[in-house]
Amino acid sequence: MKTKHILFAVLFFLCTANITRAQINAPKPYGPVPTQQQMNWQEMEYYAFVHLSTNTFTDQEWGYGEDDPKIFNPTNLDCRQWARVCKEAGMKGIIITAKHHSGFCLWPSKYTEYSIKNSPWKNGKGDIVGDLAKACKEYGLKLGIYLSPWDRNSAEYGRPEYITYFRNQLKELLTNYGEIFEVWFDGANGGSGYYGGAKETRTIDRTTYYDWQNTYKLIRELQPNAVIWNDNGDRADLRWVGTEGGSVGEKNWSLLNKTGDVPYEMLHHGLENGDSWVPGEVNTSIRPGWFYHSYEDSRVKTLPHLLETYYNSFGRNGTLLLNFPIDGRGRIHEKDEKAALELAKAVKKAFSVDLAKNRSAVASNERGKNYSADKVLDGNKNTYWATGEGVLNASLTIDFGHVTAFNRFLVQEYILLGQRVKAFKIEALLENGTWKELDKQTTIGYKRILVFPTVWATKLRFTILDAKSNPVISTLGVYLAPQVLTAPTIERNQSGVVVIEPNDKESAVFYTLDGTTPTNKSKKYSSPFSADGKLAIQAIAYSSEAKKSSPVARQVFDVSKKDWVILNISDAQAKQILDGDPNTAWYQKNQRKAPVDLTIDLGREIDINGFRYLPGQGRTSGIVSKYQFFVSTDNKKWELTDEGEFSNIKNNPLWQNKQFNTRKARYILLRSLQTTDADDVVGYAEIDITTL
Repeated sequence: MKTKHILFAVLFFLCTANITRAQINAPKPYGPVPTQQQMNWQEMEYYAFVHLSTNTFTDQEWGYGEDDPKIFNPTNLDCRQWARVCKEAGMKGIIITAKHHSGFCLWPSKYTEYSIKNSPWKNGKGDIVGDLAKACKEYGLKLGIYLSPWDRNSAEYGRPEYITYFRNQLKELLTNYGEIFEVWFDGANGGSGYYGGAKETRTIDRTTYYDWQNTYKLIRELQPNAVIWNDNGDRADLRWVGTEGGSVGEKNWSLLNKTGDVPYEMLHHGLENGDSWVPGEVNTSIRPGWFYHSYEDSRVKTLPHLLETYYNSFGRNGTLLLNFPIDGRGRIHEKDEKAALELAKAVKKAFSVDLAKNRSAVASNERGKNYSADKVLDGNKNTYWATGEGVLNASLTIDFGHVTAFNRFLVQEYILLGQRVKAFKIEALLENGTWKELDKQTTIGYKRILVFPTVWATKLRFTILDAKSNPVISTLGVYLAPQVLTAPTIERNQSGVVVIEPNDKESAVFYTLDGTTPTNKSKKYSSPFSADGKLAIQAIAYSSEAKKSSPVARQVFDVSKKDWVILNISDAQAKQILDGDPNTAWYQKNQRKAPVDLTIDLGREIDINGFRYLPGQGRTSGIVSKYQFFVSTDNKKWELTDEGEFSNIKNNPLWQNKQFNTRKARYILLRSLQTTDADDVVGYAEIDITTL
């Protein structure tokens, strides 16, 4: 018996010693690390926005707060359909715009009459937030809340009393609908609005007016597991990435400083030596707009576009918040559903087989057997390969055992110990025995996915070139994704010459001009061609090897700009406004006082019923936000045909389409009343008109 006790003590000592040595040898956290709430959010990776309000029934993006609640009456609203689509699309949660800038509330708030309780929907007895909470629970999804700080309906907005109102609404949302995973505050602040009938412009100091720290304190008390997204000047748990286009920077640190200005560069790329963990959330819509517009039914993002968004969001150490504009029925539109499910199917195919699984991995440096190279392939997110203390560059090689084709590479850091890697590369050992560099990048973070042309190789080598501290890598994956062809681009220049360019140079392009859907039997594009007047072109890229085609690219051109002349500008570079290329732009500089006019002679009298404006695509300044549009037959007497605002154009700088009753015009004038930055520059990528 005594011998058994001694043996037990010896075994206990050895096990304890091994555990102790492992603990002593474990890497220590380096720099800021995520909270548990941030980690839970990061692991969600992909979730939905849904936008529904009075805007849905007025064709607006930003309502002024003056629309009658009686216009809100969806005919077949079904939150279970929303939840089903999101679940089937692979999403983990839904954030609902409970109140947008118009101030209209999707729940029966007791603090305002501007809500669904005064709408005909369900005779004023409905609660959309409550219905969605139940649907999310049924489908195993998490619920998030968007509450706009700006309220164009409230008479108190801009005064101290509004903050009490705002927090009372926040309390309702955070106490009546179960657990909330994210609270989302839009960055739009102040401007013109209804404001209880005042119909005026109100400005606020976004850095002080909302007293965010006390609002955050309230959220922590009511929803301790929630993360907070805010673009209002006070640092929250998550950050905007500076664009609504669907991407974050290739270099993406999950760090910022707790205080101080955050320019676009930091929003898009993070800050390498930031003192706080503030990861990026990529928010974008499946259509150009955030709210539903029937004219965008043909502009739902294609599978190649959505895949690009996928790789450029949580494939770059972010998360993806993809918006569904709920239509007038109260449902996710069939085309949006189809696109989201196609993305889910494509992603599943791309990542269904990890070619590195069960293969051997050898590292140039290891911290010990508890942190060996094989930990990156064991499927356990809590184990990791780590190098020895002070070793900032090292390589890890995966041997496939035979020639293997692949075109995707996935890598994850163990971010609970901090984000460390500053630069890395991947190489493939080809059949001829030479190493070929496939890609060279900077940061990794929670997850990084690299996309490259298919390569056939026997080994893959992952090399960390630089790091802030010894690297800790939890996962490596290698995949072969099926080819997805991208629709070609179609442009027509001012002289009427049409150019169709495939994005895959190995593909052929086929097109039609008669409204029929192109196939590989249609007319093959060989060189630019002239086409004056109104024109509708449809084109596909086709791979003869894969025997499949891209989605159809559609482009409708109105009257030719061949005879158009800009009258009030002498700068020769202004011709870029009419060149048909959305990637070129011209900026009127040093115009310190509004309005700023752009006058164009159409060359002949035309019946027009609308105009289109595209801001410069390469920068965020000089974007027209408020405008007037005039027409004339003689360049003397001018008629105002339309005026208003381009809502949310800074964050979503796409074509702006405005319609009005048909007018005869030879001359048009676009007047800029205000730009998004209220600066002294006005920019234009393209101007166009529409005709019957």
